[in-house]
This record gives sequence, C-alpha cells and structure tokens, in this order.
Amino acid sequence: MASKKSSAPKIDIGIDASTRAKIVKGLSALLADSYTLYLMTHNFHWNVTGPQFNSLHLMFMGQYTEQWNALDLIAERIRALGHPAPGTYGEFAKLASIREVAGVPKADDMVRHLVAAQEATARTARKLLPVVAKADDQPTMDLLTQRLDVHEKTAWMLRSVLES
Repeated sequence: MASKKSSAPKIDIGIDASTRAKIVKGLSALLADSYTLYLMTHNFHWNVTGPQFNSLHLMFMGQYTEQWNALDLIAERIRALGHPAPGTYGEFAKLASIREVAGVPKADDMVRHLVAAQEATARTARKLLPVVAKADDQPTMDLLTQRLDVHEKTAWMLRSVLES
C-alpha cells in the first residue's frame, strides 16, 4: 500500500519566496508594534485619571478597538504570504520598536507616550513601503497605506489634546 504524501501546493502569487520573507519580516515588526500600541492604549484606558478622565477614557477606547481590529488584518496578510504570524509576548518584545511604559503615568504623559507609539508604528509601516512597492504587492501596500493613515491621524489628534 503506497502512502499518500499530503502537502499544500507551493505559493505562486507572483512574489518569490525570498521577497515574501522580506515583506513578512516587516509585517511582523508592524504586528509587534501594533500589539504593543494596542496594549499600551488599553492599559491607559483602564488607568487614566484626572480632569480629562472621561474624554481620554473614551478616546483611548476608540483607539484600542481600532488597533485590535488591525491586528487580525496584519496577521492574516502574513499568513497569506505563507508564513506563521508572531503571536507571543516574547516574539513581540523582540520585534517591537516600542517599549513598555512602567507604572501609571499622569494623563498628559499617557498622551505623550501614545503620540510617540503611534508615530513609531507609522515609521515601522513606512519602512516596508519600498520593499512592497518593488514587489508590486498591492494588498500589502493597501494595508500599509491604511495603517499609515490611521497612525498619523491618531498621532495628530493626540497631539491636539496637549495644545493649550
């Protein structure tokens, strides 16, 4: 009796394996930054205090909800390119450019941390654009463009909270 070898067909989407690996490396960093940003924002939502409590609590909720939904889009693009998506704290800590904030900062400092984290996540996405453009990878380009729009707009809104 002959044994059947079960294997999925090779990926043939017009982007070679080496280029897909480079794109996945960048997307994995974006996923790590996005998860770290999500966690930071949710933490600040839970712990914000002071005169701006209500407005910041609600603003942070909208932001962490948007981030949460984006995580799936990024991870699924990694999978579509044929690689496993990172998904542990350890992997995210190694890949992320954003560092955790210790303790519970004051409300204005929370906003400053979030501005920096939004901008760091935008920079991570932007770094990948040349690789994706060269590969003519339109789905990843579209994802990156959408993420850049969200992070840049959110950073602007957060900075506006700090203006006097």
